[in-house]
Amino acid sequence: MSSPSLDELISSLKCLPGVGQKSAQRMALHLLEREQEGARRISAAISNAIDTVKHCQRCRNFSDDEVCEICSDSGRDQGTVCVVETPADVLAVESSAAYRGRYFVLLGRLSPLDGYGPGQLGLDELENQLSAADIQEVILATSATVEGDITAQYIADFAARHGVRSSRLARGIPIGGELEFVDSGTLSKALSGRQKID
Repeated sequence: MSSPSLDELISSLKCLPGVGQKSAQRMALHLLEREQEGARRISAAISNAIDTVKHCQRCRNFSDDEVCEICSDSGRDQGTVCVVETPADVLAVESSAAYRGRYFVLLGRLSPLDGYGPGQLGLDELENQLSAADIQEVILATSATVEGDITAQYIADFAARHGVRSSRLARGIPIGGELEFVDSGTLSKALSGRQKID
């Protein structure tokens, strides 16, 4: 490109997940040609978020305050904690409107090769909460990967030491899914986790 400023904008947009050279170029040109006011709003919102957003002291989710709105909500079930890997997982569970308890965000999963151990995930903090608070159940909503399973088992083990019940999200065939298109691992989990029909 002939403009160093435009080149820098394109290069900067490539830091977003799933955005390559062509997508970054298309976004940059759109912002400059048709959405300059939108670009200013985006710039201001990013700057404000970087300066304002931090991690909740209780659950480690993103928050503008020391304690997030979910943790501050006395109407939520204080005896249930849903353990997730990322703030995006909190948004996903909240969008289901099926859960009204608290959260704990690991900000990763156990993966020694990638440098993620119990300390990086705040597991000592979670264990302290289990011993200090009146928590009856930990819902393990980690990903369905080897690392996610290891993380869930690690947490279930120390929850059991504190007399706290652990449960894992059910896995299986998605709503609307057809058996012929379901992979064998998912089908195996669905069969082993089958439920009785009353």
